[in-house]
Amino acid sequence: MTQRFLVVQTAFIGDVILTTPLLTRLAQRGVVDVVTTPVGATLLDGHPAVRHVVAYDKRQGGMNEQWRVLRAVRAGGDISAAYLAQGSSRSGLLAWATGADTRIGFSTSAGQWTYTKRLSLPADTAPMHHAERLWRLDAGGDAVAASDDIRPRLYPPQSAIDEANAWLARAGWRGEPLIALAPGSVWGTKRWPHYAQLSQLIAHLGRAVVIGAHEDRDLGREITTAGGGVLDMTGKLSLAASAALLSRCAAIVTNDSAPLHMASAVNTPTVAIFGPTWPAFGYGPLAERAVVLEESGLACRPCHTHGPMVCPLVHHRCMRDLSAERVASSLTVLLGATS
Repeated sequence: MTQRFLVVQTAFIGDVILTTPLLTRLAQRGVVDVVTTPVGATLLDGHPAVRHVVAYDKRQGGMNEQWRVLRAVRAGGDISAAYLAQGSSRSGLLAWATGADTRIGFSTSAGQWTYTKRLSLPADTAPMHHAERLWRLDAGGDAVAASDDIRPRLYPPQSAIDEANAWLARAGWRGEPLIALAPGSVWGTKRWPHYAQLSQLIAHLGRAVVIGAHEDRDLGREITTAGGGVLDMTGKLSLAASAALLSRCAAIVTNDSAPLHMASAVNTPTVAIFGPTWPAFGYGPLAERAVVLEESGLACRPCHTHGPMVCPLVHHRCMRDLSAERVASSLTVLLGATS
C-alpha cells in the first residue's frame, strides 16, 4: 500500500521554499500532500514531489476555512505520517484532526504537545541550515545531509516561463545578461539602502532587473530613476514567474529575504547581504555559487532573529556601512567564477 505523507507549512514564503528538500525526500517513499498558505501554494503547484496542495488562508481564521482545509486533506485518504514544518499549536491541532496517528515536529515548537514524535536536534553541532533542520524531520536528528540533499528546488511551470518571457519582451530586453536586485524585506532593518548606487556600478556587467512584491514598488522606482536602463518588475509578476525569471539571471544581489531562498531553489549565483541577522541562524544562501556579505565587526549584531523594523541603536550601521563598491566587487568576482 502506498504511503501518504502530509506536510504542514504555513509560515513565510522562504520557509515554504526551504521545506522542498523534505518534500523531495518523502516523495521517494510515497505520495506527498501539503497544506500551505495561498501564496506558498502558487510556488508548489506542479512541484514533482507534491501530489496535492491545499491552500490554507490563516488570515480568514474562521471555522469555515479550517473545516474546508480539513475536508480537503481527509479526502486524500489515510495519512501515514504528518510532518509539522510550521510549529504552531494551530498547525498541530489541524494535523491531529486529520486522523494522522503519527505526527512529527520539533521538540521546541509551540505545538509540540500535539505531536506523537518530537525531534530534538543535537545542541553541540555547528549551526545548521533551516533546510537541513526540516529535512531531518524525516531523516532523523543525527542524519548527515549532503549539500544536494538540502538545496531547495522550485520548478516553474511553462505558464510562468511564458509570463516572464512576455514581460521581458515588453520591457525591451535584448538578451544581455540579467542581474537581479532584490531590495525588499518585510523587516525594515534587513533592507540594504544602497541598491540605487549599486545599479550604476554594475551597469557594465549586464542589465539590472529589480524584483519584489507590490509593497516594494517604491524601492523599485528609487533604483530605476537612478538611470542605467534598469528594469523594474516589482509587483508585476507572479511568484512562479519571478522564479522563472531568476532562473535566467546571471546572478542576484539580495537581502536576507524570500528572493534569497528562491534564488537558491533555481540555483542562481547569489550575493547575500546580512545586517541585523546572521547566516548562522540557518537562512543563508544554498545556491552552488554564493557569497555572504556582512559587517562582522559590529558588537550589536545580531540584534534580532528576524530583524526589527527600526534599528534599536538608530544608526543602522550593519547595513549603511556596507558600501556599494564592496558589493559590486563581490558580484564581479562571483560572475567571473561562473562565466
